[in-house]
Amino acid sequence: MDSETGRKILDPLINLGFWVQAISPDLWALLKNTPAENWLIDIKNGAKDPGKFPLAQNLSNLIRLAALYKYGGVYLDTDFIVLKDISGLRNSIGAQSVDASGNWTRLNNALLVFEKEHMLVYKFIEEFALSFDGSKWGHNGPYLVSRVVNSLAKTGEYNFTILPPAAFYPVYWTRVGGLFAQPKDPFGAKWVELKIRQLNGLSYAVHLWNRQSKRFKIEDKSIIDRLMRAHCVICSRNISSSS
Repeated sequence: MDSETGRKILDPLINLGFWVQAISPDLWALLKNTPAENWLIDIKNGAKDPGKFPLAQNLSNLIRLAALYKYGGVYLDTDFIVLKDISGLRNSIGAQSVDASGNWTRLNNALLVFEKEHMLVYKFIEEFALSFDGSKWGHNGPYLVSRVVNSLAKTGEYNFTILPPAAFYPVYWTRVGGLFAQPKDPFGAKWVELKIRQLNGLSYAVHLWNRQSKRFKIEDKSIIDRLMRAHCVICSRNISSSS
């Protein structure tokens, strides 16, 4: 994004008065005095195997943690639709799934809200450096935060909140296609209305699971069509199945 092409992508936001800038991270400065500083040295020197997945993918997992630890704030993936103000959240992470008793079974690192130098984020970075595996999908991302929080479950340390799936991940990745589909009959249209009310009432944001949803088109009067019209600040108002 820190390029001419990136600037063109951001221009619509800037023209609307949003204060936004793309910056290429200085990895050495960002990771200095963190548990991952030596990990980066090992990667650069060839002493650490980067694994079969692109290193950039795993650097993304690490950069979000280091930036949150050093500066605090909100991190979210770009495949979210934000439905309501999240500035009131503090030191929060979202559950992706829960069991029948409502206890979380997996957390996700696609949206994180933490204050500067929060010790849980430090623990995330520490786990990244100690257990890095570049050949296992999710090992350094959602599985990592799940491992760390699970290990701390009995201690009650670090003062953080686990939000239910409805907060950030109201639709599971295997079912995300249903959000893009046009209702086929009155029953389907009623379901869309109920789902829209549910999302607007319970969710801060909706994760679209781009790895799965990128192949879908936004069909007219679908849930995504409705949400984009209501909440996307730069999207075309002519969203249709031909988009």
